[in-house]
Amino acid sequence: MPLESSTRIARELAGRGYNADPEAVTLIAGAEDPEAILAAAVDATPADALVVETDVVKDVLATQAAANRENGESEDPTVSTGDGGAVGSSQTAVAPEAEGSVSGMAAADAGGESGPATGPGDDVAGGSAVADRANRSTANRDLEILGDITGESTGTGDYSDFVEMFRDRYERLSKKLRGRVTHRPTNRLESDPGGEAAIIGMVDDVRSTANGHWLIDLEDFNGTFPVLITKDRAIADQVDELLTDEVIAVEGTIADDGGILFVDELHFPEVPRTFQPSTADRHVQAALISDIHVGSQEFEADAWNRFADWLHTEEAEHIEYLLIAGDMVEGVGVYPDQDEELSIVDVYEQYETFAEHLKAVPADVEIVMIPGNHDAVRLAEPQPAFDEELREIMSAHDARITGNPSTVEIEGVSFLLYHGVSLDEMIAELPEEKANYDEPQKPMYQLLKKRHVAPQYGGHMRLAPEKEDYLVIDEVPDVFHTGHVHKLGYGKYRNVLAINSGCWQAQTDFQRSVNIDPDVAYAPIVDLDTLDVTIRKFR
Repeated sequence: MPLESSTRIARELAGRGYNADPEAVTLIAGAEDPEAILAAAVDATPADALVVETDVVKDVLATQAAANRENGESEDPTVSTGDGGAVGSSQTAVAPEAEGSVSGMAAADAGGESGPATGPGDDVAGGSAVADRANRSTANRDLEILGDITGESTGTGDYSDFVEMFRDRYERLSKKLRGRVTHRPTNRLESDPGGEAAIIGMVDDVRSTANGHWLIDLEDFNGTFPVLITKDRAIADQVDELLTDEVIAVEGTIADDGGILFVDELHFPEVPRTFQPSTADRHVQAALISDIHVGSQEFEADAWNRFADWLHTEEAEHIEYLLIAGDMVEGVGVYPDQDEELSIVDVYEQYETFAEHLKAVPADVEIVMIPGNHDAVRLAEPQPAFDEELREIMSAHDARITGNPSTVEIEGVSFLLYHGVSLDEMIAELPEEKANYDEPQKPMYQLLKKRHVAPQYGGHMRLAPEKEDYLVIDEVPDVFHTGHVHKLGYGKYRNVLAINSGCWQAQTDFQRSVNIDPDVAYAPIVDLDTLDVTIRKFR
């Protein structure tokens, strides 16, 4: 098979178990006989190496050139300009549930939500010239991982661990509210009947009265106090957003008997309205994907190959980062009768196959990965990163592997990466217009509003008690990236770009049984210098 493009060379090397330096790929592509040079370079690479190095290819080319001189053959140029043949095609599209336009996300109103969704786009011209990625400098790269639970987990599951975690949650979130209200401890409120007061508390219970009002029990370190929101208040339409265990503040008047507070104002920890995101000082892009599910019979390998091919093209030359928000593999025993839908039944073989697919990504792309609920890590959140055995399996591309959730700062732009299991809980608990599967950015907005990625304890979601609540959103991210629900959606909430990136797995029988219609093979591309978004489709 002729190896007329850098993409084909990268794929051939991946098939032989190797990644390669971008310059090495370019040198092989420009050779008179690329197939022979590739074979010789692989033979010359040490057996325990994972990467075909540029120096190895140069030595092979020099040896060939010397042999040609001895045989009296002319020397042809061995380095191409990087302009290879066209590879594959892609679509530019926005899913029906996505907000904003395909060209950018600049128009967010004061409330935070951007304009109406647009429909799927048409095919763009198929294929672009292969990019000369080997000449791209990586000197300006800047990537730092923050707030990772990996190696820091101390929870034993004792009652005292849960107490410490909730105390930490209350302390950190209450600080975000103290600038708006003057908190009165719950055990002192009865001493000032008829007076004005404010409480910062953790929601213990929400219930409606016989007259249609709302009674909420708020808890602080000193006890629990009831507050009442009457149905005629403007804030009554926010009561249906409340979840147990989240931290809020209320202001109002204490009843004459001192036994209840009548609420006039309700405050969430929130993203400040004055928030302005940071941007990179050069034009560089990040691709955001999630839920690859290698090992499933429904894994879209052809779509993945088109995506990997496209990353080698000139059109993708500014993509220097790839962020993967969990579920690399399908896993084993995650849901009933899953074994009937597996193409690979051993989870370690699933990761080995995933690693082979990852090798097709250009070697100079920085990859960051967090685990998801299908991955071979603990299910309870926060989830530590993959263990050493799995890291070794996935080591060929030297990806940055971190926990779920994690904050990653890339060239001054902060990304909050969270797989997104709590989105199920949000969608189940909140009204459909505020959280649903077809618009996954909406429950993401709620998490930003509550400044916590999993505010409610006690539902289907599993939480691991730690001395520190790693699920609090301490710092407002510039970009919030999730997966899990297999739906594409994006928008802006108070200038925070929220993206759920869909999946790479077609509908399974189980998904069909629970009415999940996935958005497959989309790759949102974020311009880090403007935070504009382009949606690419590869299916």
